[in-house]
Amino acid sequence: MNGDAWYMNRCETLAKKAAQRGEAPVGALIVKDGQLISEAMEAVKTTHDITCHAEIDAIRLAVKKLNNKNLSGCTMYTTHEPCVMCSYAIRFHRITKIVYQYKVDFLGGISSSLPLLTTDDVPPTWGKAPEIVQLMPPQ
Repeated sequence: MNGDAWYMNRCETLAKKAAQRGEAPVGALIVKDGQLISEAMEAVKTTHDITCHAEIDAIRLAVKKLNNKNLSGCTMYTTHEPCVMCSYAIRFHRITKIVYQYKVDFLGGISSSLPLLTTDDVPPTWGKAPEIVQLMPPQ
């Protein structure tokens, strides 16, 4: 079973590939019961689709693979704090835990004035807020 550092290293590898393609350097993956379910990198520019954030694409792939929109019990690893758009998708799909490295100013789903990942002011069908862990980037 791999640990947080291994999964975050994989996210960093995906982020570097995204940057090489001219994208924002973001990588994300979803794990359930120690098994890698999905992974994705930022693809907004190459797809000309603002919704192709790494986190949302990882969710799309996980929902398809698990054939279930409820991702309870899953952990998302991502290089960056999920934005408000991604946070909405995370809460809707009930992802249980978020592990990230870099804070995102202005529209982060944890640190901004729109803390969608931590608020209880959401539809009751979404369940409770996910556990949030910030791993400090390697120095």
